[in-house]
Amino acid sequence: MDTPIIGGGNGAAPGAADDLVKDSDTAHFMADVIEASAKVPVIVDFWAPWCGPCKQLGPALEKAVTAAGGAVKLVKIDVDQNQELAAQMRIQSIPAVYAFVNGQPVDGFMGALPESQIKAFIDRLTDGQGGASDEIDALVEAGQNAFADNNIAGAAQAFAQALQIDRENTAAIGGLAKCQIASGELDRAEATLTLTPPSRQNDPEIVSARAALELAATPVDNSEIGRLEAVIADNPGDHQSRYDLAIALNAAGRREEALDHLLHIVGKDRGWNDEAARKQLLKLFEAWGPKDELTLAGRRRLSSLLFS
Repeated sequence: MDTPIIGGGNGAAPGAADDLVKDSDTAHFMADVIEASAKVPVIVDFWAPWCGPCKQLGPALEKAVTAAGGAVKLVKIDVDQNQELAAQMRIQSIPAVYAFVNGQPVDGFMGALPESQIKAFIDRLTDGQGGASDEIDALVEAGQNAFADNNIAGAAQAFAQALQIDRENTAAIGGLAKCQIASGELDRAEATLTLTPPSRQNDPEIVSARAALELAATPVDNSEIGRLEAVIADNPGDHQSRYDLAIALNAAGRREEALDHLLHIVGKDRGWNDEAARKQLLKLFEAWGPKDELTLAGRRRLSSLLFS
């Protein structure tokens, strides 16, 4: 944030020096904000007594800062009483919130925010020590458990709540996308995956969701499944037909059968078609997720075949 740094006096501001929440003014801004932010991030809340949204935001900010347990401090500036400081900080509307670290403004927002977004704001400043991280982790875990229990709606709700707090959480992005895939909403899943930050495209949850989306795009053709099963019954050594059948079975939700057919190919001829069966197995494991029971069992069986 391109905001000028304001000089000020070195005297102590009203209140104890170690208070997590304090009122300050122009004369004490240097000590309370600039110097103090060398030790801990300092959030500055520019407000006024007549401002309705300020009355909504102020208590929520104080609550979140207190809950952070000293990981961050809050300084409140009444703009009516400190007009010169507000002008120097280019405050045009209130409430206006700036966060300082090592004497520099690093983040901020305008207007009142819900508590979940305030927690996320503090969490960014404190590397997960501000309270939001635990809440996000709990929501993601709840979503993963619900998904494992085939409670797709409940899982989607938990992942969506996590994204309301941190819209760049890749576990929640991948989880929500998988819920949408399971519901047949492939376009929505693709849109959800666009939330992934460029630097996080290779996170396991995103790789897994993209693999699941690619597999889900394979159309289900039950008549083709029946035809391929008949071909294999007549010629068990037809690896291409068995491979095609495995892909079709997975698309139809018959995952264990798909796994068995691909492992059969690896067991008979692991190098067939440039190890196509092994590579497809790895793609399935990515799509199913590392904790899925079939992934775990399939990896064990694959390892046994490869290293026997």
